[in-house]
Amino acid sequence: MAQRIPQQVIDEVREKTNIVEVIGQYVQLKKSGKNYLGLCPFHEEKTPSFSVAEDKQIFHCFGCGKGGNVYTFLQELEGISFPEAVKKVAELEQIPLAIEISSDPVTQTSSGQQQLIALHEHTRDLYHHLLMNTKVGEDALAYLHERGLSDDLIREFKIGFAPNQREFLVQIAQQDKVSVELMERSGLFIRRDDGSFSDRFYQRVMFPLNDFRGKVIGFSGRWLKMAEFSGEDQPKYLNSPETELFNKRQVLFNFDKARNEIRKQGEAILFEGFMDVLAAWQADIKIGLASMGTSLTEQQIAVIERVTGQVVIAYDGDTPGQAATDRALTILGAHSRLQLATVTVPEKLDPDEYLRKYGVAELQNLLRHGRQTPFAFKMHYRKKDLNLDNEADRLSYLEAVMQDLAKVQSPVEQDLYLGQLSSEFHVTRDSLKQQLQMVRQSIRSERRQQPTNIAVVPSLPGKRMLTKEEKAERMLLYRSMNEPSIREQLVQDEFQFIHDSYQELLLYLDSYMMVHGNFVLADFLNYLKEDAMKQLAIDISMIAMSEDSNEREIYDLTRVISQAGIAEEIKQRQKEQLEARKNGNQQRELELTVQIIELTKRLKQA
Repeated sequence: MAQRIPQQVIDEVREKTNIVEVIGQYVQLKKSGKNYLGLCPFHEEKTPSFSVAEDKQIFHCFGCGKGGNVYTFLQELEGISFPEAVKKVAELEQIPLAIEISSDPVTQTSSGQQQLIALHEHTRDLYHHLLMNTKVGEDALAYLHERGLSDDLIREFKIGFAPNQREFLVQIAQQDKVSVELMERSGLFIRRDDGSFSDRFYQRVMFPLNDFRGKVIGFSGRWLKMAEFSGEDQPKYLNSPETELFNKRQVLFNFDKARNEIRKQGEAILFEGFMDVLAAWQADIKIGLASMGTSLTEQQIAVIERVTGQVVIAYDGDTPGQAATDRALTILGAHSRLQLATVTVPEKLDPDEYLRKYGVAELQNLLRHGRQTPFAFKMHYRKKDLNLDNEADRLSYLEAVMQDLAKVQSPVEQDLYLGQLSSEFHVTRDSLKQQLQMVRQSIRSERRQQPTNIAVVPSLPGKRMLTKEEKAERMLLYRSMNEPSIREQLVQDEFQFIHDSYQELLLYLDSYMMVHGNFVLADFLNYLKEDAMKQLAIDISMIAMSEDSNEREIYDLTRVISQAGIAEEIKQRQKEQLEARKNGNQQRELELTVQIIELTKRLKQA
């Protein structure tokens, strides 16, 4: 019988966990001072603003404002409940749990997506069963075996087969009483004009497409040619349409399985197709990714950047594959944080074909040791369609590669390639250097002449400017969190903050300390129930202040707050005094005058 998690278990898992190690499996973190920085996984950004504080065991993004402890991170990122987050952390850190953890009821919104995911995962299991265990799937299984895929690999990736029955999945869905609305939202079916449904996928080898959690959110089906269907004109690959779960611009095939290995090895390998990723996996290279048959998108690059700073492009060796490599270098090259390399597969083969022709060891050797720099690739690629025995073509080629060389940052690398070009084309190194300098000047001149475009940045939660008084309130609460004596004095003196939220946070802090004795921020966040109060505590905890306070600092902070409180009270009394005067209530007006005089004296003494 599942049960709720005792507080003792929550505390034990959190105390045994280093938040940096957990978040580091999702975000590429680099040490910066005493904290770690990376690209925020909750919004798109170019400059890292996502900070993880190892000493406080919390995270905070200065861009979008999200923050919390290790449980909050997984809840936000994976859309799971608090108990599920505790269980996930325990699994990631290999901490045994003595109890079975139940999940909190999901919200209505997440419930709709859960139903869609459940439908996709049931469909994946059906297609996989048909492929592996039925006569209907025999031809598809034979095709995969011919392509070099083992049964173990097919099971690992849950590859399946959609039979040539246009209402196979429709009948299953109707038997399972799947609602018409859910069928329509899923993208697995096509609605006819008469309102009935047919299967979107048929006669296809089915590759499940997962999100980063490993949940099935769509499919890519490869058409299986058969003699009886030779007349049908079908696309080679058919992907799920855009749905609330699936966006092909965001998905990378195998990212869910490869993520941790990419983080460990510090690099990812980009392939053109799913079969290349699978071929690499069989060669024990488990850091392969593939996009959905289109050029890389900014969203996909952002996903990669969060886990690694190095990318190897290993597209097909044929002409379209090399053109795709050139495009990928251009797109990825705009991201200065990424270090790039390319692998050109010999004989115009793709990696999958190369594996079947030469075996595992040769593919491993090619991917690990057959790498070129982006410029070395471009030196070779620019020769395409040129006759270098022709003087005009030679000059065109040198002009093009000089444009590429001007983008190479390393002086050593530039010098190396200048030597190679000088030797190959019998041109002096000095003349090439002069040409390179002219190209650089031209590029700089073009940049100066270009109008400055104001980028339209997606709006993030606005950060309001804090008043002097509110800054003082936050700083005083920061000291209260870190120095028990200050908190105790404020409570004892019945100190009043100007803003109710800060007064409320002090009361929560005091009650927490009465129970726990020691202040642990990550645990305090669990203690707080309201998201707004948790966020306030995180924001305050990230204030940059000296390690210890002094009497003068505390006096100044309390004085700023007290004066502002009295000033606000004087304003209120003056407002009431004016109202009394308008109403002709002289007695009330006189009483308020006395109160204002007393408050003014207090303000001067404060």
